[in-house]
Amino acid sequence: MRNYMQIFLGTSFSSLSPKEIQILKDHLFCINSDGMIEMIVAPEHPDYQPLLDAYQGQDNFHVLAEGQYFLPGFIDLHVHAPQWAQSGTALDIPLYDWLNTYTFPLESKFSDLAFAKKVYDDVVGTLLANGTTTALYFATVHKEASLLLAKICAEKGQRGLVGKVVMDDPQGNPENYRDSDTHTALVDTEEFILAVQELAKSTKQGVYPVVTPRFIPSCTNEALQGLGELAAKYDTYVQSHCSESDWAHGYVQERFQKNDAFALHDFGLLSDKSVMAHCNFLDEDDVNLFAETGTAIAHCPISNAYFANSVIPIADFHAKGVEIGLGSDISGGFSPSLFDNIRQAVMSSRMLEDGVNPSLSAQNRGVPGSRITIHESFYLATAGGGESLSLPIGRLLEGYAWDVQIIDTKVPSAKLPVFDENEDLQDIFQKIMYLARPENIREVWVQGEKVHSR
Repeated sequence: MRNYMQIFLGTSFSSLSPKEIQILKDHLFCINSDGMIEMIVAPEHPDYQPLLDAYQGQDNFHVLAEGQYFLPGFIDLHVHAPQWAQSGTALDIPLYDWLNTYTFPLESKFSDLAFAKKVYDDVVGTLLANGTTTALYFATVHKEASLLLAKICAEKGQRGLVGKVVMDDPQGNPENYRDSDTHTALVDTEEFILAVQELAKSTKQGVYPVVTPRFIPSCTNEALQGLGELAAKYDTYVQSHCSESDWAHGYVQERFQKNDAFALHDFGLLSDKSVMAHCNFLDEDDVNLFAETGTAIAHCPISNAYFANSVIPIADFHAKGVEIGLGSDISGGFSPSLFDNIRQAVMSSRMLEDGVNPSLSAQNRGVPGSRITIHESFYLATAGGGESLSLPIGRLLEGYAWDVQIIDTKVPSAKLPVFDENEDLQDIFQKIMYLARPENIREVWVQGEKVHSR
């Protein structure tokens, strides 16, 4: 019999497809030394009892208690790590004013590595405690502080994809917070890429450098072109904001006489390793370009309610073949929990379908076919995020990383309303999705290593 580093016994929920949940009841999950799920054994399988006999009572055998379940770790495709320091504030003003009055002054403080360490330690730990095992981070323009964030992800065991932000255009950025010039922005980005790739060699769960033009209004054409070339040279991930708000979308149209998607593509910034945040105002040609290039969307439903000026038609974009995951967009989104964003994604989609203007007749009020289910929203937070990053994460299947959160429905301070010991597991799944709080997340594992417990 094969020896395994860890074996877990319990019931799991995972996406079989965007609309279908796979429930594996009382299965054994056999984890190898690389932290991957090597074998999943059903109770009726002939190896099931021999494995129980061999591993029961050992330190590397883990059995869920009654009322506990496995979920895949969440994948957050859009986090502004420095903005954790202002989360929950200043959400009631327009995006342009919010950036210039609050956000850019805060991010400029990350030249101070002691301050950066305090915030980054806390945001990575907070996201892990909320079940986020993989995060795609914007850092700041500061190379050393951005590298510090990658190191903190490596140390704490989170799979971190980190970008040193580029903001080189003197016309589009405040004087006290921008790259000193275009050449420096590109040199710093290349040095950052090389440093993170070196760090990744000794990081089990993986850390990855990300080419990160903040958005088109903050970058010169020369920087955008150079960043596209660096992404191709080092085969890195790319992230930016795309057609987020009326202001941002209109700015790009005025500057380039085309939408964000095509402008970014012209600079070599759209590929199957690109994730673009928001994308509320994509037109049909933009959507087709995303599908053709493999570019993914980071859907940020809470943040969009504050700053995007619209509800993004997620169901329509997904149906057209665009990969989509969820993002918290800290701090445009106030919550570090993808549970909250899963719920908001469903609510926003229903508002788009039904419409929100009561002065219009019901048949003219909404956009038919826009709603998504809780199953689909869970898929975006897990399997959809994994597909967006082209990594074997987000599902509890053989060949995938053992990235899990152990949910306890019986925590006294956050007990879920499950009163029938034989309640249908589909109903329990839905109750977890809508009602779970951080207290219900008892343990978090990344790549076969425990990174959080309460």
